Amino acid sequence: MPLLMLDLDNTLVDRDTAFRDAATDFLAEHALPQNDLAWLMSLDASGYTPRQEVARALADRYGTALPDSAVRALLDHGAADRVVLADAVRDALGRAINGGWICAIVTNGRVAQQEAKIRNTGLDEIAHGWVVSEAVGHTKPAPEMFRAAATAVGASLHGAWMIGDSAHADIRGAVDIGVQSVWVSGGLPWSEAAFRPTHVADDTASAIGHVINAVRPPTAQ
Repeated sequence: MPLLMLDLDNTLVDRDTAFRDAATDFLAEHALPQNDLAWLMSLDASGYTPRQEVARALADRYGTALPDSAVRALLDHGAADRVVLADAVRDALGRAINGGWICAIVTNGRVAQQEAKIRNTGLDEIAHGWVVSEAVGHTKPAPEMFRAAATAVGASLHGAWMIGDSAHADIRGAVDIGVQSVWVSGGLPWSEAAFRPTHVADDTASAIGHVINAVRPPTAQ
């Protein structure tokens, strides 16, 4: 059975929208300027800014007006408690699994936070398994992440596909290990010259659909 690896944040779940909602509530709850939302979203950088840097920047900006517990709550639970699994993505995953694909989530981040997202959205009952960079000791695009994913679900990287929104972490990682890939573009143009995805899709459901239509596992024939 072939392996389909999928990124979590801003691929399987809309992490940015969840964090935006959390940040909006955070600013309102602590009587902070609502027009700081754009600054906070830029600081967060879709979760790529290290947690410690975000916390330090918040402390520098708001000082004693903001308790440390509020910062921890935002960073630990803000997005994780608000992410949802879109029906279209859920349905596409179901079609992939029913078609004979083994689905594994490959995500950078902290175990507690990423596993909370997986469980809160019900992905733990859909995917065959997952790996989180904190537990693996490497981050995408390191090949160890993808090898760990294959091992976690008892699959091979031969004939595998990777779907993700990050050109560097997901697509570069796939290219480096020699597997095919779909970049979830969100309507943006591809800008990397050194490597390219196998396919580009506007959204995750379409990306999954491309893979399962392009490759027919023996069990699905």
